Amino acid sequence: MNFGEIPWIKNHTELYRSDPEKAHMWDSSVAGGPGVLPTLLLTTTGRKSGEPRALPLIYGEHGGSYVIIASKGGWPSHPAWFLNLQAKAECELMVGPKNVTARARVAEGDERAKLWAEMAEIYPPYNEYQEKTERQIPVVVLEPAA
Repeated sequence: MNFGEIPWIKNHTELYRSDPEKAHMWDSSVAGGPGVLPTLLLTTTGRKSGEPRALPLIYGEHGGSYVIIASKGGWPSHPAWFLNLQAKAECELMVGPKNVTARARVAEGDERAKLWAEMAEIYPPYNEYQEKTERQIPVVVLEPAA
């Protein structure tokens, strides 16, 4: 399934490109979410195509970095964007109107537990997603380039 073709995701991506201020604090109720959530637009390089792939994602901030969750709604497989970051960790972000070049890494151990708890406060369904899948959902830290 290509998540970028789901209408609300496609609309949010287009809104990010045309009005990043409005897209940044996104009303997730259009997709059944709990209301306004902070989102960024992540652009990875497709591991097969080599083409840029953009997707809006809920995020948190920690220590000058951005944190995202590779939940895919609790599906048994990782999202394509995560697999793309495993193949090439360099990525581009839009955080509101701000463009950021970043490098991704997966949080482990105590850091993962702390960041997971912070992200579950922003978006509580992450805990349900983890309960319904056997895989450990990755917590991804996007560290801005110097």
